[in-house]
Formats: sequence, C-alpha cells, structure tokens
Amino acid sequence: MEFEEKHGLKIWWLYLVTAATIFPTAAILIFQNNGLSIAQLEEMYFAPVFALLSPFLIIFLVQQNKLTLKITAESVSFRYPPFHFTSSHFRWERIEKAYIRKYDTFSEYGGYGVKNRLWFKFKDKAYLLNDKNRGLQPEFKDGKKLLFNSNKIEDLEMFLINLKTRYNIQAIQ
Repeated sequence: MEFEEKHGLKIWWLYLVTAATIFPTAAILIFQNNGLSIAQLEEMYFAPVFALLSPFLIIFLVQQNKLTLKITAESVSFRYPPFHFTSSHFRWERIEKAYIRKYDTFSEYGGYGVKNRLWFKFKDKAYLLNDKNRGLQPEFKDGKKLLFNSNKIEDLEMFLINLKTRYNIQAIQ
C-alpha cells in the first residue's frame, strides 16, 4: 500500500512578468540610435538575442522539474531533482506527528518553491509547487518540520486514514 504523487511548479504568470521586463529592454536595443543591424548582431554572435531569451529558457527548465512524494507503511520519502538527486526517506519512527494542514504560501513562506519559513524559523521547510492551500505536514522528534503541498489532497487524506487504521501508525493524526 503506497501513495505517490508527482507535481511541478506551475507559474504561468512568470512568463508575463518576464516579458513585461524584457520587451522594453529589447525595444531600447532595437530602436535606440537606429538600433543594431544584422551585421552588428552577427558580429556580437547574437549575444543580445540569447540574453533576451535566456530568462524564458530558465523558467521553462525550472518548471520541468517534478517533486515526487511517496508515502508507505514504513516511511515518507520525497525527491525533487534540482535539489535532491537521491530520495530523502523518513521512517515513521522519526516522525512525531503528521497531518494535513492549511497554510498561506506568501505570509508564511514568502512564495512558491523550496522555502524556509519566514521570521527565522529555520527548522520549518516547505515544498510549495502549486496554488493549493493545504498540504502534508510531518513534524519530526528533533523539532524539524516539512510541508508538502498536494494536488490530490482528498486522496492523501483518505490514504493517511487507511494507513493509520491498518498499520496503527501513531504519528498520523
């Protein structure tokens, strides 16, 4: 019996913000003092074109990464390739409690992505990759906390209830 979910960062509006900042730069580059000619661009090896397009490429590459959350009767594990090339496993014996909770992405963590909690709470880390406001919060016996948001929160909640009743895992609340 296991629960597995893969999801990635989906922030389509970041393309709009980037375009709003890059297009004025491109306009200045093209239209200032009659702009750059094709010969000048070739002479610079098209560096300005690559410089203007590279932020879009970086956003695209970041959005292609997927967080994999896997919960079994033995452990909770996750993997997020740009930050964790190997899976991080946490056995239920290390977890004091685990529950589904509501959170506010911006006021608690300062936005989307892999974040530490604001206000110098360095033992509280979150993986927030969508605009949902509920997620799995495991709290460890050493005081550390993790938060994983989920696209399938109802399925996760039912899975945790079944896991608690079937395997009598005391950490699940």
